[in-house]
Amino acid sequence: MLEVTGVASGYGETQVLHGLSLEAWAGRVLAILGRNGAGKSTTLKTIMGLLPLKSGQIMFDGKPIPARPFDVAKSGIAYVPETRDIFPSLSVRENLEITERRFGGDTPDWTLERVLDLFPRLGERMNNGGTQLSGGEQQMLAIARALLMNPRLLILDEPTEGLAPIIVKMIHDKLQELKSDGLSMIIVEQNFGFATSLADDVVVVGKGQVVWTGSAEEIKCDEHAQHTWLGV
Repeated sequence: MLEVTGVASGYGETQVLHGLSLEAWAGRVLAILGRNGAGKSTTLKTIMGLLPLKSGQIMFDGKPIPARPFDVAKSGIAYVPETRDIFPSLSVRENLEITERRFGGDTPDWTLERVLDLFPRLGERMNNGGTQLSGGEQQMLAIARALLMNPRLLILDEPTEGLAPIIVKMIHDKLQELKSDGLSMIIVEQNFGFATSLADDVVVVGKGQVVWTGSAEEIKCDEHAQHTWLGV
C-alpha cells in the first residue's frame, strides 16, 4: 500500500533520514518505534509532504506520492500530528463540518453522525471552541476530523502524548475498533505497550534508518532490540 524506499530527508541543511525504507500493508497496522530524535516524526512529515524528499521514493498504491500536503490528503492519506492542529478559533462543529464538506463526497464511509457515534463526547461539546477542550477531547477531535477525510490510510503521530491513562485506554479502544473495521494505519508511539497491542507489523528507527523489522509479537519477545533501540 505504502512503500518508502531509500528516503533521505530533514530540516534545512540538517539531514535526519539516511536511506530509510519501510512498507505499510493494506488492512494492517504498522507501528514505528524508536527513541526520541530517531527520525520517526520526520518520516511521517516526509510522507505527508511537510518536509522535502531529498532522495529516495515514496509510493502509495503503486504511484509516486504527491509532493504537496493537500494533494497527499486528496490521495487518501489522513494525518493526525503530535500537535493535533485543530482550529482553535472554531467550534467542534465547525472543525468537523469544514472537513466533511471538503472531503465527504457523494457516499462517504465517514459522516458527521458516524464520528459522533465513535466519539460521543464530541457531541456534547459541539458548540465549544477548540481552546475550551481538554487534551483528550482535542485528540478525539483531531482523529474524528481525519476520519471525515475518508482515508484509506490513517497516520497518527504520538496519539497518547500528554493524555491521562483513562483517556489513553479510550483512544486505544477506538483505534482497535478502526482496526477491526479494516482501516490501514501507521502509528508512531512512545508507549510500547499501546503500540504493540494495536500493531500487526513493527519497524524500529534508529539514527534515521530502520534498524529492526518484524511483527508485534516478535518485538515483544526481543529484549535485546527493546533495550538497544527503545530503552525499554
